[in-house]
Amino acid sequence: MSTRATPARLLVLLLALAWKAASAGEPPVARFDAFRYEGHDPADEAFTPGPGQYRNPILQGFYPDPSVVRVGADYYLVTSTFGWFPGIPVFHSRDLVRWNQLGNAIDRPDQLDFGRESLVNGVFAPAIEHHDGRFYIVNTCFPSCGGNYVLTATDPAGPWSDPTWLPDLGGGIDPSLFFDDDGRAWIVNNDLPEGGRERYPGHRAIWLQAFDADTLRTFGPRRVLLDAGIRPGEKPTYVEGPHLFKHAGWYYLTAAEGGTGEMHQQVVLRSRTVTGPYEAWDANPVLTQRDLPRDRPMPVTSAGHADFVRTPDGDWWAVFLGNRPYPPASAHHVNTGRETYLLPVEWHDGWPRILAAGLAIPRILDAPGLSAGKAAWPTSGRFAIEDDFDGETLPPYWMSLRTPRQTWHRLHDGALHVQALEIGLGQRDTPAFLARRQQHQYAMATTTLRFVPLRDGDIAGLAAFQNEEYWYLLALAREGGEDRIVLDRRDGRNAGEPATGVRLASAAHPPGAAGAPLRLRIRARGGRLDFEYAHGDGDWHTLLADADGTLLSTATAGGFTGVVFGVHAGRRPAGD
Repeated sequence: MSTRATPARLLVLLLALAWKAASAGEPPVARFDAFRYEGHDPADEAFTPGPGQYRNPILQGFYPDPSVVRVGADYYLVTSTFGWFPGIPVFHSRDLVRWNQLGNAIDRPDQLDFGRESLVNGVFAPAIEHHDGRFYIVNTCFPSCGGNYVLTATDPAGPWSDPTWLPDLGGGIDPSLFFDDDGRAWIVNNDLPEGGRERYPGHRAIWLQAFDADTLRTFGPRRVLLDAGIRPGEKPTYVEGPHLFKHAGWYYLTAAEGGTGEMHQQVVLRSRTVTGPYEAWDANPVLTQRDLPRDRPMPVTSAGHADFVRTPDGDWWAVFLGNRPYPPASAHHVNTGRETYLLPVEWHDGWPRILAAGLAIPRILDAPGLSAGKAAWPTSGRFAIEDDFDGETLPPYWMSLRTPRQTWHRLHDGALHVQALEIGLGQRDTPAFLARRQQHQYAMATTTLRFVPLRDGDIAGLAAFQNEEYWYLLALAREGGEDRIVLDRRDGRNAGEPATGVRLASAAHPPGAAGAPLRLRIRARGGRLDFEYAHGDGDWHTLLADADGTLLSTATAGGFTGVVFGVHAGRRPAGD
């Protein structure tokens, strides 16, 4: 016999709790009974993998700056999360194609404080390495949370250590760790060129310094391995994301150039000694999409920030980031963020190439010749995932904004309970907002809400969110003493728009329906959005159709992340 309360008992309980909270002046609590995400892409029908094949990208949605390491027959991968918490997801795979998220390296509020910075800041470009039974992640937390640091763990699932800071790396970013055959360790990273002055905007260099893996300290002189890029006379911008690896007696330095947009490319250099000098391959770049026509169908763009890995059989593969813009191609609108791709590496006269010039990134390829892995949930292709909130913790792909300073949610009685905070989605803070990534161009997020607003300004619902300046919120709110279903939007293109957003549409909430289940749904169709609601098990109603979804794209909103769908509860501060 089920121990869960019946709908009638739940309604009585919610109303009683609301009366008690109102009497005590406490904020209301929104109950979310379930959350369903589903999606597909035009490429799903155009490119169908056969037996022994895989589909790109391997991690859809906002999973940029991948770094990978092999330990025996196991592969571990990390990506950037910027200002989201928990930070730095850690994945495991046996076949490089199917990935399971083990946890997050930054999962305790006392590890890092992201402050109240914009979401373009925080933690980015992590690099993972393993040596002598110990895992290492080197990373940057920028601009005000400490600089460069290293984390360690004996189990990649965690717990990961508190940061050990690396002040010698200065104001640089994108550190990566390399262990040589003799056990010596080195860190490479991006920084300003020698003298600390640019010759032109975006002028950067790649630096090298020795690292003590026992004390977790850098030591000795720092030296420049690559100044400006492989062709300094062309003034290449933002050489970054460096990695070192060794093969057949050569040391290889690989890095990205051109910024992380459509001019992104990957280059490679080599040397007989780890300290250089390094010679660039005359067939560079080893990966780019910048040389392809912008109006090609279903494009992948912005490819770069690659990391190389070798299988036990001696085959080489590379993971890297890319974008999937939706039409029109001229606008380069991307809502899903920068995603993780996988391609084989071919060697030519001692040089590694990921993809020849002029070739589009293949969507379907033969999979690595490794034992087939399994995944707890899909990360590529058409899929649907439903979270019923009946566990003790949220799945590791759920995130909140910045480092939490208080507890405002819990899992109980098969539901997610979120306490309303006096922090809006448009503030640079930590609102009561939990979210998961949009992973498809055509996507749908649905939740069931039970909520009793207590005063004007109380609001709870479902959001499509890019950053604090650009979002939509479909919600139940109280205004003028009346409960209404509303759609609010914040569009940072409009100066003076309030942090709470602008009301686009509203509909009456039936009298006597307080605390009853209300279903909310957001549909994404490329650059368009539909917002729908339903009372209980009733029919769906459209509150607003064909809204502008391009304002959630990075082309409009800026930044380096992707859209998320999530649940939110908030309230207007008393007296406002």
